Amino acid sequence: MQINISDDALNWFKEEMEVVSGEAVRFFVRYGGSSKLQPGFSLGVTKDQPHEMAVQLEQDQVTYFIEQSDVWYFDGHNLQVSVNDDLHELDYSYAK
Repeated sequence: MQINISDDALNWFKEEMEVVSGEAVRFFVRYGGSSKLQPGFSLGVTKDQPHEMAVQLEQDQVTYFIEQSDVWYFDGHNLQVSVNDDLHELDYSYAK
């Protein structure tokens, strides 16, 4: 399993979440919303410190990660993060 983040999404994190060098960003499972993978659940994002990282990506001295407790959600898929140009929001897609 891998995390892939597009350049426009990296800029989104810097501008919208004010992520700076040395910080960590967690992708986490939340109850509710809609998902292409798990009905009744969706993916959230927050600044957080890792505890039991299962997957990580270091980019521009920022750690993007998924905790071990949330791996089930991805069902063996890689996480692809980009930006929806129309909504100016993060867009998640999944690929095996």
